[in-house]
Amino acid sequence: MTKSKYQGVILAAGHGTRMGPFGDLFPKPIVPICNQPLLVYQIEYMRQLGIDEVFIVIGHRGHLISQLLGDGSTWGVTIRYVEQERRLGIAHAVGILERHLDRPFLLMLGDIFFEMTDVGRMVREFEEHQASAVLAVKEETDPEAVKRNFAVILHEDGTVRRVIEKPRHVPNMLKGCGVYLFDLPIFDAIRRTPRTAMRDEYELTDSIQILIDYDYRVRVAPVVDWDTNVTVIGDLIRCCVHELKKRHAAYVLGESCAIADGVEFVESCVGDNVTISRPARLERCVVFPGARLDEGRDLTDAVVTQHATLRAGHD
Repeated sequence: MTKSKYQGVILAAGHGTRMGPFGDLFPKPIVPICNQPLLVYQIEYMRQLGIDEVFIVIGHRGHLISQLLGDGSTWGVTIRYVEQERRLGIAHAVGILERHLDRPFLLMLGDIFFEMTDVGRMVREFEEHQASAVLAVKEETDPEAVKRNFAVILHEDGTVRRVIEKPRHVPNMLKGCGVYLFDLPIFDAIRRTPRTAMRDEYELTDSIQILIDYDYRVRVAPVVDWDTNVTVIGDLIRCCVHELKKRHAAYVLGESCAIADGVEFVESCVGDNVTISRPARLERCVVFPGARLDEGRDLTDAVVTQHATLRAGHD
């Protein structure tokens, strides 16, 4: 079998500590966005580049990820799982994959929902400029969005001069978005990456800066139109509402649901095998598969699972 030109990597080992009991029960990378796991959207972008082998780094409740995605054949890829036993930062998570990767690879952070156009531009930048890395970027309008991610500073020729993790003072509005195309020298840089004083972790941005300082060419590609890091309950709702608007849909309803007469859905996503036994209005709600609502009360900005109902703003 002919190998694909690139491999795929998704980091999905994090623990949703700011999502309350929801984060204890569910790995963030498989939360449903319009009834499709977040990771599946990322796999679909990888398939656009011809990637057919994807490594997923798992940790917190990682068995739920492997149970859901299986071997990847449903989505036209082969998925291999690698466990990160200790969470020591993004660079550490990438570093444990060195023995598995033998080609350039597309890396995505598994707790971020992306809407991207022309992801192939990353490959074109990589190949046409013989780069060692390409960073997906977005021109922001809100400085706080840059502060939550990382800032990218360019030379006049478009190559990256500097990356700054979670800058306190924003140098510009060009934000790194959590999608990267790397060649194998990134592993040399990771081995030279120290733990940070700020978070006592191995930061991938430090590894990228080491590449730059050793005169490896790092480029950018403005391919991200919209992105949200799923950190709290409200972020999950925001992603679902955004995807509904993109589809021009008022709501999505899963299979084998039992819905009482008089139930109204407004900008809501309802999974498979859901029971709602009394009339109610659900506005901007995400209802997980198998959940049951018997109270007949209206809900707004809520996530409903089999175990609990969680309100945005109370995560």
